[in-house]
Amino acid sequence: MELSFPEGFLWGAAGSAHQIEGNNVASDLWALENRPGSVMRERSGDACDSYHRWHEDLDIVRGLGLTAYRFSVEWARVEPVEGQISLAALAHYRRVIEGCLERGLTPVVTLHHFTSPFWFQLAGGWLSGEAVARFRRYVRAVLPILDGVEWVCTINEPNMLAMVASIMNQGGNGEGDGREERAENAAGALPAPDPAVADALAAAHRAAREELGAAGLKSGWTVANQNFEADGGAEAERDAWAWPREDRFLDVAAGDDFIGVQAYTRVRIGPEGALPVPEGARRTLTGWEFYPQALGNAVRYTAARLPGVPILVTENGVATADDAERVEYTRGALAGLHGAIADGIDVRGYLHWSLLDNYEWGSYRPTFGLVAVDRETFARTVKPSARWLGGVARAGALPAGTAREEMSPVG
Repeated sequence: MELSFPEGFLWGAAGSAHQIEGNNVASDLWALENRPGSVMRERSGDACDSYHRWHEDLDIVRGLGLTAYRFSVEWARVEPVEGQISLAALAHYRRVIEGCLERGLTPVVTLHHFTSPFWFQLAGGWLSGEAVARFRRYVRAVLPILDGVEWVCTINEPNMLAMVASIMNQGGNGEGDGREERAENAAGALPAPDPAVADALAAAHRAAREELGAAGLKSGWTVANQNFEADGGAEAERDAWAWPREDRFLDVAAGDDFIGVQAYTRVRIGPEGALPVPEGARRTLTGWEFYPQALGNAVRYTAARLPGVPILVTENGVATADDAERVEYTRGALAGLHGAIADGIDVRGYLHWSLLDNYEWGSYRPTFGLVAVDRETFARTVKPSARWLGGVARAGALPAGTAREEMSPVG
């Protein structure tokens, strides 16, 4: 039996500047990747060369039948030196927005997706007393190019940013802190977020919301939803674990125009904290548990915590080399999402992570993409899973059947 989604539901795919554009040379991550002795497995380098090939990427999104594309504006390109705004960079991102609109795609624009200008880090980063004012100045610079944008994400996964800050505070170097490095227990195994960084990010979000709201733009931020589950009666421990890592960031979104839900797997919590992935469980290329139920659970949890705030699924996907497994995972995730919508939860759209096989914060090995990218020629190859998701989008419904049955006509 088909599972139909609401009329006007957004179907799309996502990416971020540092992961796809290439040569983001003024950013803090670029400096980290390229400094002597870096333990990051691979450098971002040319990435997917999307800074030049964005037209092709948008044509793929439209051709698949998807209706939305999420991408980020790179602060380090817009303000490569403090106080010096690049009009050329702003014009570039305006062309991408116009490219979406001309193709009938809804642009979902993220203003900060993990990376900051290197000068910002050298000046104290989010712990500087000037951090919020600096972010506000950047947002003001971007405002003129956002005409026609209905969805603006201020900061991507602030809880993850603050958790990585804790790693660095505890003597880690922050290198390789991406998806592969936190594989064993996903994000839940990271230390609690640095509270000062969390406070600064919340203040920066509110400052951005003020600027965007004054310009008539709707905005929210996205949270890494971790599906904390109590194991063996550890409900109190689960709640204590979830508050600093997820709940406080969800609470910041109360009254926002929307909240972005980003879910991949679950984290089980026992009396001593995060537990390993269950023995014998299926794992993805990141080492995470294969757990498509994560999306529906995260949406329900977020809706219960933020009644009345619309939800946009801004990321969901799976790192796998088996494209049929990608369809299996996405089918399961969408079935759970449909159940949440059927129960009355206000979900406005689903954006798959990711459009392209891209740079996963230290490695190109975890392939989340609907589209493969040749590492030398940058040629794009649309995978059967992309055509499958495009068919779901065109029909506005999840068909009956299995992943391998559905993929056979388009393989």
